[in-house]
Amino acid sequence: MGVGMVYLVGAGPGDYGLISVKALEYIRQADTIVYDRLADNKLINQARPDAELIYVGKAASDHTMRQEDINQLLVDKAQENKTVVRLKGGDPFVFGRGGEEALKLKENGVPFEIVPGITSAVAVPAYAGIPVTHRGIATSFAVITGHEDPAKPESTIQWSKLATAVDTLVFLMGVENLSHITSQLMDHGRSADTPAAVIRWGTKPEQSVLVTTVGKAAEDVAKAGLKPPAIFIVGHVVALREQLAWFDTKPLFGKKVLVTRAREQASLLTAELAMLGADCIEAPAIKIVPPESFAALDKAIGQLADYQWLIFTSANGVEYFFQRLSVAKLDARVLGGCKIAAIGIQTGARLREHGITADVIPGEFRAEGIIEVLQPVIAAGTRILIPRAAVARDILPEKLKATGATVDVVPAYRTVAGDTDGQELAGKLAAGEIDLVTFTSSSTVTNLLGLLGPAGPSLLGKTKTACIGPITAETCLAHDIKPAVIAEEYTIKGLVESIKGLYLNEVSNS
Repeated sequence: MGVGMVYLVGAGPGDYGLISVKALEYIRQADTIVYDRLADNKLINQARPDAELIYVGKAASDHTMRQEDINQLLVDKAQENKTVVRLKGGDPFVFGRGGEEALKLKENGVPFEIVPGITSAVAVPAYAGIPVTHRGIATSFAVITGHEDPAKPESTIQWSKLATAVDTLVFLMGVENLSHITSQLMDHGRSADTPAAVIRWGTKPEQSVLVTTVGKAAEDVAKAGLKPPAIFIVGHVVALREQLAWFDTKPLFGKKVLVTRAREQASLLTAELAMLGADCIEAPAIKIVPPESFAALDKAIGQLADYQWLIFTSANGVEYFFQRLSVAKLDARVLGGCKIAAIGIQTGARLREHGITADVIPGEFRAEGIIEVLQPVIAAGTRILIPRAAVARDILPEKLKATGATVDVVPAYRTVAGDTDGQELAGKLAAGEIDLVTFTSSSTVTNLLGLLGPAGPSLLGKTKTACIGPITAETCLAHDIKPAVIAEEYTIKGLVESIKGLYLNEVSNS
């Protein structure tokens, strides 16, 4: 058996978006991923479904695996002819013990590659609005371990030179040794009044920043109860935070938001909320699946020439319709004789991806909007096809039939309960760990309640909820859940803007 390859990969400081393109490519290709505590789960989720995942994380005084054993593990997996990614927080060579791992691989003839990561020494202060250098304030900076090898007979940090020779000092993993660090700095000439900051979970939605001074740092951290992981930064650049803070001043910073959309659709809403600072928890209440049978849809596709109008009520309907069109070895040209209507901007956008521009997209993004636009132009005898969810509101076909039209409603897909752990989610809601729950359809409401069980209405009644539109809100109200937000524009963008407005109003009224 041949020898595989080991990639020592820096995962960055915490925000999964700071991963490099090369690192992400290797994560997606790996047979085995050996990962640390600080590697975001969103990165681990990029692994192949069949990839072997091995957690070797370390917290203070709690090591899942000794470093020597991790080194040997990398060798062993490579000798099984596997492609191995060793995913490490920050950068592998900045107090990441990547050098030790690389030397072990070299000793055993295992090929390796280093993929640098953004180090927390620079990124974490940046997310706190603290530049490590700034013209006229700091022209040098140093990165120091705050936790030296306990097996060393004595410290190798030259405090007498370090304390005053460098403008900005960044200590990694130093919170538990803060009293020692600050006393050494002051004993060797650093003023006790020097601005300092402790930044915990930097670059993450949980980020917290404590601004202090060298002389008060240890006492202030003890009072605040700050624990690792955190960095300690010393220097006059800390004072710039007052003007440059940007990450933790976002409107949704510190808010935990539950996203209940189907997993394959959640990313857009999650991304938009995360850009505003929210910590998003994806807990799909629904899953989009094929209908029990495509027979009715396939039959309608075979008779498309008989229809004058084709109405799409969602992007999902568009996607499944065109999948079945492809199965029938047909394409958009077969729709030449049909007028096309779409409910919602996103539905219209999905149609354009298939080369179709909708003739009608109503200003009101629900069935009532289409009815208002189409009723005046639908003549008796007009044939209309509506491929949609297997279970949906009947108001659209009923109103169109009232004009004398013939309306065929065919199931293009189904929504079923998602695979979220309802018991775990109920625990988070009961503990007040979720600030806001988002609902993007009536089915997300009913299915989430099903996952939560009998206590669902009371749990959601104690938590703020946001609905994408009035129909979804009506479903909430039917279960005694009063929405805090109902989007004025019934789109993901509209929902996000309404949530943003909710929290901005809270700040302005406080």
